[in-house]
Amino acid sequence: MPMDAVTATPSLRRHSLDAVLRHAWDVDAFTASDVIATVGVTRSTAIDVLDELTARRLLAEMPNARAVGEYSKGRPARRFAFQPGTGVVVGVDAGRGHVTATVADLRGETLATSRLAVDPERDSPERRRRAAETIVDATLTRARRERSDIVAMCVGVPAPVDRHGRSPVHHDRFWERMNPGFVDTFQAWSPVVRVENDASLAAVAERARGAAVGCDDFVALLAGERFGAGVHLDGRLLRGKHGGAGETVAFDRVEGVGSAEGLAPRCVDAARAALADGSLPADSALRGIDPESLDAKAVLDLAAAGDAGALAVARQVGGALAGVVGIFGSLFDVDRVIVSGAIAAGAGPIIDAAIAALPRALDLPAPEIVASGLGADIVSIGAVAAAVEAARENALDLPLFALPEDRARA
Repeated sequence: MPMDAVTATPSLRRHSLDAVLRHAWDVDAFTASDVIATVGVTRSTAIDVLDELTARRLLAEMPNARAVGEYSKGRPARRFAFQPGTGVVVGVDAGRGHVTATVADLRGETLATSRLAVDPERDSPERRRRAAETIVDATLTRARRERSDIVAMCVGVPAPVDRHGRSPVHHDRFWERMNPGFVDTFQAWSPVVRVENDASLAAVAERARGAAVGCDDFVALLAGERFGAGVHLDGRLLRGKHGGAGETVAFDRVEGVGSAEGLAPRCVDAARAALADGSLPADSALRGIDPESLDAKAVLDLAAAGDAGALAVARQVGGALAGVVGIFGSLFDVDRVIVSGAIAAGAGPIIDAAIAALPRALDLPAPEIVASGLGADIVSIGAVAAAVEAARENALDLPLFALPEDRARA
């Protein structure tokens, strides 16, 4: 056999395994004929690969078509199905004031979720590491799984994160507190550990099951207390050398935007200012609310109900959002900007105002502005989706899915 044929064989084998596993991961029970038609391999290769993936415990052979009443003549076809319960993934949302862990199967179906409050005033790298370990262990227990079942983990943090899972030095050490070496913390727990910026995981979530399904060019804008942007261009997530792609500190220098402050505090500040200067219409229900007890939800609920004063506040905040969207449209030429996070549920009046105020002078077509439907759990959703993605990319190289003879030697 020629040398090039000898060296090509392992890579061709791996290519076939990868292709069949990708097909199996996304479908219900299937046959070798389904694989041949979808993946484009020969029958002998399909059968050989299916047998190997079954030996690796990624697939299981199911009752044949005759046994389940779908076949009556001739030799019944062998049927196979992906085994999502063979291992688990873990997604962690390590926010400033909470740590949430989700244990899911290999298709991302949630098995258990737990949440732990973190006091930002008493925070430290060591306390944050302990909190993350505690909540992941508790969630594994609730899911009735062990650390040895973990195939991949992803942790989302409110800090830039580079391709190695580490955050750069911040002048007040905030980024180091938010990401105290989670990639090292969980290396003993999981063969694959991924750490990402929280807004980047919002983009992963929107792409997987939100407002960006099928969209290659978009920004997921976490817009609650502070703006954070996950930028997805040409079908891939942008990160940058230090993980700073999408950092919004530059908004401090943008006229009409002024800061990275999110939509929630802008709503409250604008409503309080209108109360203080007497500019609210006489019939606005905002006049009857104590300024100290005002929150963004109250303002946006009133705006959605048509309250003239609250709508004026929404228009003011929408102008700032229009400035933010215009920046992303000019810099990245995205198709849409998705307002994400808990505030998205009530952000309709702000988004309507932003659409109306979006500068017509943009040389490029203005991005569409839409509200996310994924709610406050978007970072957790993205962390699980990213962990599933990592599991899919690495499954054939993980000890849990080694061939029986390789597991016996380990």
